[in-house]
Amino acid sequence: MIRYKIAEVQTTMSDEEVALCQRVYDHVRLARHVTRDGDLDELARRIIQSFQHGVRDEDALTRLVI
Repeated sequence: MIRYKIAEVQTTMSDEEVALCQRVYDHVRLARHVTRDGDLDELARRIIQSFQHGVRDEDALTRLVI
């Protein structure tokens, strides 16, 4: 989902940055029991947007979107 959303917003991220966002996405999805497609899409969008706005620390990013 993260790679799809990154392509959709047409942003460039390194493999390490994508992996960080994917870890946050997976953790929050499981912790919040997010299963609906619309909610998953919104979660991915929020993670990427926050990352683009400078939240680069994995723990801080997780706390922000959880």
